[in-house]
Amino acid sequence: MISQLPASIVASLVEEALDAVVIIDEACIIRYVNPAMQHLSGFAPGEIVGQSLNGLLPEALAALHDSHVRQYADAGDRQSSVLGRVRDFAIRHRTGEMIPIALKALDLGVTDGVRYFGAFVEDLRPRKALEAAQNALLAKLEEQALTDTLTRLPNRRAYNQEAEHTMARARRQGGAVTIGIADIDHFKQVNDTYGHPTGDVVLCELASIIREAARGTDVVARTGGEEFGLIFPNAAPDKAQLVAERIRKAVEAASILTPGGHSLKVTLSIGLAELRPDLHVEDALAIADAALYDAKNGGRNQVCIRLDADVMH
Repeated sequence: MISQLPASIVASLVEEALDAVVIIDEACIIRYVNPAMQHLSGFAPGEIVGQSLNGLLPEALAALHDSHVRQYADAGDRQSSVLGRVRDFAIRHRTGEMIPIALKALDLGVTDGVRYFGAFVEDLRPRKALEAAQNALLAKLEEQALTDTLTRLPNRRAYNQEAEHTMARARRQGGAVTIGIADIDHFKQVNDTYGHPTGDVVLCELASIIREAARGTDVVARTGGEEFGLIFPNAAPDKAQLVAERIRKAVEAASILTPGGHSLKVTLSIGLAELRPDLHVEDALAIADAALYDAKNGGRNQVCIRLDADVMH
């Protein structure tokens, strides 16, 4: 039994404990802090022992703490919803910084007519820092999973998710949504003639041009090899066509400098379809793909729309 050990042995253990330890009396005056508590709070024993514990507590908790301790000390049944349980809150460092901690308080009993309370205090900053790092890593991994590594545009998965979210908002708030598929004309010839590194340069340049020509609320994604997905929120097909034409003209007017010093001109074919509330995203994309097929068959470098009457069989 620990109670049978010399007090000096117990005191030595507490002094060397990794967790911070603080002891107060029933008047909430600090009577002891171990070196770990000194380090955690920034106060030396001569500065903190004899002072009220409230100096370490958040203001909202400090205003209630004294009365809770007095109520417990005066109660005959000694029941408490706090003692013996681990609680997370914060203490005030000597500099004023609030430090997140986990604390377990205990009733140490009465000595010479005075009731004492002790607490083990764990510094939660390392755990919080680890959690923040893990959350940042998860966010980065999620971003990578939704980003095309070459163009840094959203990828097909992100495009489909955003289309679903845009459609859900449109159902709640009203307003039309148009989606589009843009495909680089004769892109295979670019790769065959100049090589895939040049093809990659073309893709990256067009990604920037399309994003710049689109509206700020539009979504531009790379959904396939030379294919870009478009989402036009709050835009019926006729309005989206105006934006798509602006994109097409911006691409047509651009000259792309290749790594080999060549200046390339490329064009886009774009198919549009309304993302109606009664359609799944994949169904609407199939309609937009049919509109793209119309643009390709019609001579390329143009924007085509498939309306409700043109739904694929």
